[in-house]
Amino acid sequence: MATPPVARIMSFDKFRYERDKEEKRQRQAQKPKELKEVRITPRAAKNDLEIKAKKADEFLEEGHKVTVNLFLRGREKANKEWALQKMEEFFTMVSVPFQITMSPKPGGRGYIAQITKK
Repeated sequence: MATPPVARIMSFDKFRYERDKEEKRQRQAQKPKELKEVRITPRAAKNDLEIKAKKADEFLEEGHKVTVNLFLRGREKANKEWALQKMEEFFTMVSVPFQITMSPKPGGRGYIAQITKK
C-alpha cells in the first residue's frame, strides 16, 4: 500500500522453491492421526476391560482412530454370539462419545471393529 507502488523484480523459480519448502515444513509440523489398537479377550475380568476402555478413551481424546481387536482362543471361536456380546459390553464401558466406523467383523483370530470420536 505504499505510494508510489513498489515492484520487486525476482526469480520466479526461487520464489516457487521457497514456497514449496515452506509448505513442506508446515506439512511436517502437522501430526497425522494414527491408528491405535486395543486388544481384549472375552474371558478378561471386568476390571481388565475397564482399564482397556480407559486407554481407548485416551486414544479417542487425542483424536486417533481405535481398532478394538477381540482375541479368541480355541473353543471360544465356536461361540460367536457370546464374543460379539462381550465386544458390545466393552463398547458400553468406553465413556467418550464415539461412532463405530467399521462394525465388528471376523478377522485374524477373532473380531475386529474400529471406532472414532464423534
